[in-house]
Amino acid sequence: MQFLRYAIVGLASNAALYLLYLAFTSIGFGPKTVMTVLFATGVLMTFLVNHSWSFQSTARRRTTILKYVAVYAIGYVINWLGLWLLVEELGYSHQWVQLAMIALVAGFLFVNLRLWVFR
Repeated sequence: MQFLRYAIVGLASNAALYLLYLAFTSIGFGPKTVMTVLFATGVLMTFLVNHSWSFQSTARRRTTILKYVAVYAIGYVINWLGLWLLVEELGYSHQWVQLAMIALVAGFLFVNLRLWVFR
């Protein structure tokens, strides 16, 4: 159930953020810049929902938010490096790379949120 709740939150937030990503990059903003702003937005959007509903944590929010941000910071670096390597260095389409990175980073986040942040 925990993974299902996490997936619901992730699918809803990532669908909205990905559409914004496509919109902003289509009008000329750089993929890494847009991803950076939207990634930070996603962290802020999902913390409370993941804390209280997805993982049903009883830990104090102050305690878990630092761990949450640390895990998401690593996820951000993975996403940024993926865009840099696959788009800038290897020439793949940023739209598809970002979509793949969302799935990859979501898996990384779930494991770390479950095992460390909200255990």
